[in-house]
Amino acid sequence: MEMILRGEALPEQIGAFLMLLRLKEEAPEEIAGFTMGTRRTFQVPDDIPLVDIDWSSYAGKRVQLPWFVLSVMALVDAGHSVLMHGTEGHTAGRIYTRGVLEGLGFPAAGTLSEAADQVRARRFAYVPLEVMSPALRHLIDLRPVFGLRSPVHSFSRMLNPFDAPTVMQGIFHRGFMDIHSGAARLLDITNMAVFRGEGGEIERRPNKPTQVWTTHGDAEPVIENWPQILSEGHQPPDEGMDTGRLLQVWRGEVADRYAEATITGTIAVTLRTMGKAGSLAEAEEMGRALWSARDRDFLPARA
Repeated sequence: MEMILRGEALPEQIGAFLMLLRLKEEAPEEIAGFTMGTRRTFQVPDDIPLVDIDWSSYAGKRVQLPWFVLSVMALVDAGHSVLMHGTEGHTAGRIYTRGVLEGLGFPAAGTLSEAADQVRARRFAYVPLEVMSPALRHLIDLRPVFGLRSPVHSFSRMLNPFDAPTVMQGIFHRGFMDIHSGAARLLDITNMAVFRGEGGEIERRPNKPTQVWTTHGDAEPVIENWPQILSEGHQPPDEGMDTGRLLQVWRGEVADRYAEATITGTIAVTLRTMGKAGSLAEAEEMGRALWSARDRDFLPARA
C-alpha cells in the first residue's frame, strides 16, 4: 500500500492488485496492514488535540436522510470531540456528508492542521479523504472504472488520523463485520464498533434489530443484538430527501419518529462503545436523554 501511495506501482499493477483482493475478499491482516501503511504517509501535526471519537462517512445516503449527522452534533454539543472523515461523488444519486455539514455551518478542513484547529475551537472537524491522501481519493474514484468496490472502501474507514480511542464503523455488506473487528484488534484500537448501518453509514436502523460487533484492544469481539426501536417493520424511502429537515428536526420545529429513533439509537450505540453505559437499556436511556438535552441553537446556519 505504501508503494501504491508513493507512486511506485503502474496503473495496471494497481488495478490487478485491487481487483484480485476484491475477488478473494480482504483478510483482517490485510486491512490492518493497508491502514498502517496509509497512516505512515499522513502529514499529521505534532500538536493534535484530544479527539474522543473517530467517525467515518464514505457511503453517502440515497434512501433516507443522513440522520447520523445529528447524532454526531448531539454528541459534540454534549462535550465529546469528534473527527469525521470521508469522501463524496463516487456514486451518483447520493447525498454526501460534506455538503450537509457545510450547509450546517461546518466547512471541511483543508489540511490536518486546520482540522486540529477546528477540533480545538468547536470539538468537531470534517476532513475529506483527499486532504489525508490524494492518492487514496483517486483509487476510490476508480470504482466506476472497475465496476466494483475495492479494498480502499473498507480500510479508509479505519484510518483514524488523530488516534481517537473510540472508532465507529458502519458497513453495508453484512459479511464484513468480522473482518473489521479483526483488523481493529490487530491495530489495538481501544474501542471500536461495527454494524450494518442504513446505506452503509454509521446509522442505526430503528425499524430492524441491529447486531453490533465491539472490540476493546486485542480482546475477542463482543457481539450484541440491539432490539428494534420502532414497531413498524419497514420505513418507506424518502422521496424528497430534503436536507432542510435536519435543521428542523434539530430545532424541534417538526416531529419525526423515525428520525428521532435513528438519532437516539445511533447515539446509544456510540455511548455503549465508549464504555459510558453498562447495558443496552442504559445506553438507550442515555441516548434519549442526551438528545433531549441538546442546545437547539447549537447549529447556527441554514440547512
